[in-house]
Amino acid sequence: MHGISGNQADAASDAGVTDAFGADEMQDAVPATAPLNSGYMREAQLFKRFAPYVARIGLRLLGRESDVDDLIQEVFFAAFRQRDQLRDPQAAKNWLATIAVRTARRQLRRRRLRQFVGLDHGGPALELPDPQISPEKRALLARVYEILDSMGVDRRLAWTLRYVEGEKLEVVAERCGCSLATVKRRIASAQALLLAEMEDG
Repeated sequence: MHGISGNQADAASDAGVTDAFGADEMQDAVPATAPLNSGYMREAQLFKRFAPYVARIGLRLLGRESDVDDLIQEVFFAAFRQRDQLRDPQAAKNWLATIAVRTARRQLRRRRLRQFVGLDHGGPALELPDPQISPEKRALLARVYEILDSMGVDRRLAWTLRYVEGEKLEVVAERCGCSLATVKRRIASAQALLLAEMEDG
């Protein structure tokens, strides 16, 4: 795709990219301090409250809206099995986000394997449901996700969490399950590849 400059590559990592995926809208019908084993936060309530957030982060990590439903199911299935691990109810959002990143990693690796053996014929790298996004921004985001599809999964996740999800480096490292130094290297490597590919494209 022509006409995307290095400046546009920098723009791909600003807050505008985050805005394209929608706000973090969460329902507050369930008290944030309700424990998971109470009547408030049994499986149905947990899903109702946090599914929109998991869907949003899933779309940002995977790029394809068609893959998000599977991610949501896997995340909450794992959460229901592991809910005894959650000691602080106020940490539920971060806990689910970490499960979502692990699930996205598995899904992205399965996608690459399917592509390698010819079972995934390379659908669009990015599927955005919002019709309000301008054609220019849609084209920029599509190019970004084409490049993300070409890089290693760990680099992709680290860069996406940092520049699309807008997380602090310490949070990215925690979500990715690696050291701060490792996550910095992954992000820098991904950013360098993005800049090079956009300037060449």
